[in-house]
Amino acid sequence: MNRGMLSKIRSINPVFVFILPGLLGFTIFYIWPFILSLEYAFVDQAVNGSFVGLQNFIDLLHNKPYLNGLKNTVLFILICVPLNIFLSLGVATLIKKTNKFKALFILIFLIPLVIPSGSMVFFWKMFFDYHGYLNHILFQMGLDKVNWLETSNARYVVVLLFIWKNLGYNVILFLAGLSSIPKEYYEAAKIDGAGPFHEFIHITLVNLVPTFFLVIIMSIINSFNVFKEIYLITGSYPHESIYMLQHFMNNMFSSLHYQKLSTATCILILMIGVVTQCLFKIERKLTK
Repeated sequence: MNRGMLSKIRSINPVFVFILPGLLGFTIFYIWPFILSLEYAFVDQAVNGSFVGLQNFIDLLHNKPYLNGLKNTVLFILICVPLNIFLSLGVATLIKKTNKFKALFILIFLIPLVIPSGSMVFFWKMFFDYHGYLNHILFQMGLDKVNWLETSNARYVVVLLFIWKNLGYNVILFLAGLSSIPKEYYEAAKIDGAGPFHEFIHITLVNLVPTFFLVIIMSIINSFNVFKEIYLITGSYPHESIYMLQHFMNNMFSSLHYQKLSTATCILILMIGVVTQCLFKIERKLTK
C-alpha cells in the first residue's frame, strides 16, 4: 500500500466510519424498500400494473376508513403532544427544584419505558375492561359501569396510555435542558427584582427553545409508536374514535391492498417531512 493510499485513509473522518454501518443498514432495510414500494402508489394492479398517475391518491382521499384514521391521528397528536409537553415540563421543573429523592422520582417516571408491552397491555386491558378494576370501583361507589374500550371513551384511555408511557422520556429531555441553563441568569434576575413567573418566562422558556422543538419532534414520532399498544388492546378494528392511520395501513397490508398501503405511506411521510421542516425553520428563527 503506497503512501498516497495511506494518507487518504488517514484523512477519513472517524465519525463517518462509525456512522457508515448504521447508514448502510438504514438504507438497505428502510430507504431502499420504501423506494421500491413507491411503484405501487402510481400503478393499478388490477389492470396489469398500468400507470395511473395520481389516481390512487385521489381515490385514497375519498376512502372513508382512511379519512377517519387520518382525522383521529391528527386529533390524537394535537391533544397528546401539547398535553405531554406541558406535564413533562412541569414535572421536570419540580424535580429540578427538589433536593431530596431526585433520583427516585426520575426512576419512577422512567419505569413505563422499561416495562414489556405485553405486561403493560395486560394491565391496561384489565383495568379498563367492562368487567375490569375501574368499573368495579365505580360499581362499589354506586355509579354505572362505563364501556371504556368500545365507545368514544376509548380515546381518553389511549391519551392516558400515551401520557403514562412517554412522560418520563420527555422529563429527562427537559431536565437536561434545565441543567444547561447557567445559574447566573437566575441570580442576576433576582438581583433585578424579577419574580418566579418572570424568571420562568424570560429565562427558562427562552433557553429551552431547542429542547422544546426536540421534545415536540420526539413526541410526534412517539405518538405513532403508541399504535402497538392500541392494537394489542383493541385489535385490528377498534372503535372508530381510535381507528388510526396505522390501523388502516396494517389492514391494507393484511388484505394485500399494496396500492392503498403505498399511497398512504407516501402521504404520511410527506406530512411528517413538511411538519418537521417547518418546526426546524421556526426553531432557527426563534434561536436567532
